[in-house]
Amino acid sequence: MKPKSSRPDAGHGAGPSQRQLRVGEEIRHVLSDVLLRTEFHDPDLARAHLTISEVRMSPDLKHALVFASVLGQQDIRPLLPALKRVSPFLRAQIAPRLGLRVTPDLKFAADEALDEATKINKLLHSPEVARDLDGKQD
Repeated sequence: MKPKSSRPDAGHGAGPSQRQLRVGEEIRHVLSDVLLRTEFHDPDLARAHLTISEVRMSPDLKHALVFASVLGQQDIRPLLPALKRVSPFLRAQIAPRLGLRVTPDLKFAADEALDEATKINKLLHSPEVARDLDGKQD
């Protein structure tokens, strides 16, 4: 019986393909530009300064998970419903600039990477950890 894919590890946790990464990065750039230049009539998004940190594509390139944050350490979770409301508009704005056969559906999620990095940084600089690190260096 022949394997379904020419790649032996396809579909078994191999990570995103080069195409997924490339399309995700292109969507990130285009979406960032659209969010920067577009004035929204939605009162929740009218004054929000959003940052798109990453876009993860599904293997079939039909769905994009967009990780966003608000500039200035504000919590983006209250803005997620507003982003969901304007998602069809954003999709229509990015479609002509992508050149894909199918424009992916956009789903927004909070980017918590900066929060995690800040928490780890505070932990590493806490007196207990600093004391242990100072005594252990060779």
